[in-house]
Amino acid sequence: MPIPRDDAARVGRSLLRDDVYTRLRDAIVDYTFEPGEQLRDVELAEWLGVSRTPIREALLRLAASGLVVTKPGRSTTVAEIDEQAAGDARDVIAAMHALAARTAAGRLSQEQVEGMRDANRRFADAVAAGDTDAANAADDELHRIPIVASGNRAAVAVIDQYDPLVRRMERRRFGGDGTRSVELHDRLIEHLAAGESEQAAEVAFEIWHTLPSGDGSED
Repeated sequence: MPIPRDDAARVGRSLLRDDVYTRLRDAIVDYTFEPGEQLRDVELAEWLGVSRTPIREALLRLAASGLVVTKPGRSTTVAEIDEQAAGDARDVIAAMHALAARTAAGRLSQEQVEGMRDANRRFADAVAAGDTDAANAADDELHRIPIVASGNRAAVAVIDQYDPLVRRMERRRFGGDGTRSVELHDRLIEHLAAGESEQAAEVAFEIWHTLPSGDGSED
């Protein structure tokens, strides 16, 4: 497994388990670790500068999310992009975001609405520049606002579990034309600000359900 030799990736001994999980998750989502690549806990621990225990715990969480495949006592590899699993995750994510939007409509403060608009501007700029990492970061920031505002912890938990599978698909879309997403984001923000719950839910569902499936097609 070719571990990135970036000293900036190393972290202190106080690194939280969640931080280890996030580092490994992001490395899979952004294809630093390719599908089918074997992951060795010793090398990962050296890369992040932590013990093997949080690495093993993170790999178990990643397996539960479908990002890695673990064979006890044998090996752990980055999961291939499975069309059915990716499509199922997309549908679940779309439903959860629709639920969150329906609940959050009319609840957002002016600061939160402006936060979404600012995130969408940065998203549009990143898409235009072909900066996939920045586009994903801005997109995540935008959608996290109504999710948190909804107060639905169950929806948050489901989204957090399956979002990484969807994010791997998103990298394909953002590498191309993301202008449609910018327009849909604008519509979502206006419906949320106006308290139009059903319209907000419909747009939120459309945003996520128009993601390509595992083979790169759209429904």
